[in-house]
Amino acid sequence: MRKLTLIALLLVVAIVSSASTAVLARRPAIEMTASTVVLTQTTTTTVTSFGAGNTTITTAGLDPSAVYQSSRNSVVTVQGSQVTITVFGPQTSTVLGSGFVVTYSNNYYIITNFHVVDRVTDLTVTFANGDAYLGRVVGVDPYSDLAVVSVENSSPSEFHSLTLVSSSSLRVGQSVVAIGAPFGLSGTITMGIISQIGRTIDDPTAGNFSIADAIQFTAPINPGNSGGPLLDASGMVVGMTTAGVTGSQGLGFAIPSDTIIRELPYLVSTGEYRMHSFLGINGVDMNYWLAKASGTNITYGVLVGGLAQNGPAAKAGLRVGSNVETIQGQQHRIGGDIIISMNGTKILNNDSLATYLARFTLPGQIIQVGIVRSGSFVTISITLGERPTISSTGG
Repeated sequence: MRKLTLIALLLVVAIVSSASTAVLARRPAIEMTASTVVLTQTTTTTVTSFGAGNTTITTAGLDPSAVYQSSRNSVVTVQGSQVTITVFGPQTSTVLGSGFVVTYSNNYYIITNFHVVDRVTDLTVTFANGDAYLGRVVGVDPYSDLAVVSVENSSPSEFHSLTLVSSSSLRVGQSVVAIGAPFGLSGTITMGIISQIGRTIDDPTAGNFSIADAIQFTAPINPGNSGGPLLDASGMVVGMTTAGVTGSQGLGFAIPSDTIIRELPYLVSTGEYRMHSFLGINGVDMNYWLAKASGTNITYGVLVGGLAQNGPAAKAGLRVGSNVETIQGQQHRIGGDIIISMNGTKILNNDSLATYLARFTLPGQIIQVGIVRSGSFVTISITLGERPTISSTGG
């Protein structure tokens, strides 16, 4: 799995028992808008989305000014306090991120990142007009870095919903805009393109798991953008900004709207999402040198390097190699099974494996996993498990 140094797009201002402050970079999205977007596109298609029913959207060109005017009142600033115990004593931090308004089951909610509200007290939501209210965490999913917040004692006139549409139709090279509050500068818009889809990103909030099926995009983002919407040419939400890469230029990641659409009913009704399937392997992307060391001509797929004890893959009989070799400066366990397909879908690497599990599987489902074992192709049936619960608190 490729490793990137990610920076959460959450702005943290820490105050340690004195007046001095320091700005720290911690890591950095279903509603209808009442405005009409004036667009330049000519090609249209019909999709089904939360809050909109059958909605006609355009598929070419983008007018960032029109998208901004139709969406800016829907984007909010989420703020709260954290207390961390350090060797110097308690440290109080003010955390700041973004969020956006959606409508679900005739109620208004704010969608934001889990890491924006994790362990936060005195949570507030500030609208574009400056009106601020107390917020309450309704549901969270650390595995997807997703949180749903309700706003207390507010007028319905404050809410301007965005429409969340399926991210499954996103195309590499498609123009998008991000709106949020980088460094506390609310209502900031940046523009870019979709660089790639189906990425996996490592996130401390997700424990030992990666966040799957993330969108990679080029719109400039900074601390404070966490939880803001990623919008297409029609002003529809296709993702939620979540992370950037340290030292990069124009390399950001977003949680896809399909993940939010899938999880929102559970987060609102139960406060959590327990439908992440669990395979129970630790693997590395195959390449030319791993294939050469393994004595195979298979240069794609995922080489199984570890198995969770009593996990689904271990119970099904997947095997780990017994030989440890140093390849390109890293140690790898060679000779184990190489996963190359799931239910007939080709698995190129860890990204495609994690994306397939996230999009198409559920706990308890039986999948057919194609592997290369000792030079031969074998299909093994595996009953997927459920990921364990990550303990967390919200404000």
